[in-house]
Amino acid sequence: MNLDDEKRASAQKAMSYVEDGNIVGVGTGSTVAFFIEGLGRIRDRIEGAVSSSEQSTQRLKAVGIRVLDLNACGDLPLYVDGADECDPHKRLTKGGGAALTREKIIAAASRRFVCMIDRSKRVDVLGRFPLPVEVIPMARSYVSRQLVRLGATPVWREAVTTDNGNWIVDAHGLRIVDPLSLEREINQVAGVVAVGLFAARPADVVICAGETI
Repeated sequence: MNLDDEKRASAQKAMSYVEDGNIVGVGTGSTVAFFIEGLGRIRDRIEGAVSSSEQSTQRLKAVGIRVLDLNACGDLPLYVDGADECDPHKRLTKGGGAALTREKIIAAASRRFVCMIDRSKRVDVLGRFPLPVEVIPMARSYVSRQLVRLGATPVWREAVTTDNGNWIVDAHGLRIVDPLSLEREINQVAGVVAVGLFAARPADVVICAGETI
């Protein structure tokens, strides 16, 4: 199986969690693109979707799926997304596509979070993939200095503005042995909008290359 085959297989498996009449929370990224294709084939069986990014909103609309405002939906039965890394406890690093804040909100508002990955995303300890942090623009340098104190090498993701109008700082060089504590600590830094650690709200189900793990 090549990488795209693994992603497609995971997306196909994730479709089995979609129930008729659902409003589905939809993430962002290359694996999610395959999932959206699948949703398009059953668009008449679901009520609609809540999207985590403008990119996914466009894809959903292109396959005929109604995109709904989370504020009007209440809690969702299901959220489906990918990840940049996944540890054995289903804790994730996300934000490579700069949609981490909206992804966190939808994950928090969903009763079940299904994460789709390929084999390259499985790690024993999070941190190989740089940890994305969404920041208020005026706080970029301040937040970066705090990340240095935590042992990271921060790199501003220049020319990237999030859908929320903010910037991304990627924290390189971390070995995240306690994701929950680090998530809480970074969230407390003034100017941080969200950190791409999904430890307080990890995935409920992880599908890797089409197999539930």
